[in-house]
Amino acid sequence: MAGDVRILLFSSLYPSSARPLHGIFVETRLRELLRHGGVQARVVAPVPWFWSSDRRHGRRADFARTPPRETHNGIDVRHPRYLTLPKVGMTLAPFLMALGARAALRDVQREGHDFDLIDAHYYYPDGVAAALLAWWFNKPLVVTARGTDVNLIPNHRLPRLLIQWASRRAAASIGVSAALVERMRQLRLDGGRLHVMRNGVDAQRFQPLPMARARAELGLSGAPVILSVGNLQEYKGQRLVVEAFARLLQRHPQALLLLVGDGPDREHLGQMAARLGVAERVRFVGTVPNAELAPWYSAADVLVLGSSREGWPNVLLEAMACGTPVVASAVGGIPEVVASDAVGRLVNPRSAEGFEAAIEDLLQARLDRAEVRRYAEGFGWDRTSEQQLQLFNTLVAAA
Repeated sequence: MAGDVRILLFSSLYPSSARPLHGIFVETRLRELLRHGGVQARVVAPVPWFWSSDRRHGRRADFARTPPRETHNGIDVRHPRYLTLPKVGMTLAPFLMALGARAALRDVQREGHDFDLIDAHYYYPDGVAAALLAWWFNKPLVVTARGTDVNLIPNHRLPRLLIQWASRRAAASIGVSAALVERMRQLRLDGGRLHVMRNGVDAQRFQPLPMARARAELGLSGAPVILSVGNLQEYKGQRLVVEAFARLLQRHPQALLLLVGDGPDREHLGQMAARLGVAERVRFVGTVPNAELAPWYSAADVLVLGSSREGWPNVLLEAMACGTPVVASAVGGIPEVVASDAVGRLVNPRSAEGFEAAIEDLLQARLDRAEVRRYAEGFGWDRTSEQQLQLFNTLVAAA
């Protein structure tokens, strides 16, 4: 439409037909912004080059299976390739990503979407690559930090210097939580151009189902049901959750732990459950599409997130929107999400004993699930979308 801001979203964290759950939080924010109106968007989502689509190569084969261009959930997405090199890959990644994507941005312009602004997500390497592209194409740049990109990666000196350079090139930097913005200040990113824009929750997608019905549909037997949703990676804390569950099982012998997700920690977690003697009460569900998570949330008495670092974990709001109270470690932006004892408990410091006590406390408290749902409804997307649109319009007008 005439008058709309034309944006180019740039991020390697974006779903595709080959990896439909990859970076879904970035796509969700874009979809909500498009629904709000006032913008037109195209997406350039770079993918590492890989030579074979044979499934024996695991996740790397997904790179090869990703189409060069597709319409994903109604949005035009290009997936240019870029090289990744062993040993020096982390240092060179922003430059190789930018070079690999440059032609894709030109093609977007040739097809009539002469974008007004680049909206990049994840500060390294994506944000640095986007800063190079914004420089080459003479466009204003906005970079959104998501968590690990500013909490962990800047521990390496050269990436930290490149992130600082990119922040000076960017017209604005966004953090998805106040804690993340404070971390960006500590990194000496330009404090005058930092903005907090929190993720919201789709209250239509995540609606409560009757617990008994949800459990019957999913074939679950046993209670209470403890749920953990997320990639099975060490920093996500499922090891602490399994250990806490083993302790909890002594008082609740029919309890069930559901681990939804997949990842490199899967084998270790299975071995750990067997060693603790709880394997029969731990169910590895595997990956579940985001649109199909509501029954799992609704079936659970408690959702547990044991992460050692987080920006703004959507899983907490999704669970609460389904009426399920949560237990989570008090790191990153989590205290901003779980800001009331009426919806959950925070664990600090992180320990199996701490998670066990918090879960037991919630089970005894029997929180009002309708009240938990109402709390989550206060985190809709409209305010964030309006903030984005105002910022984009201001930056385009200034440019």
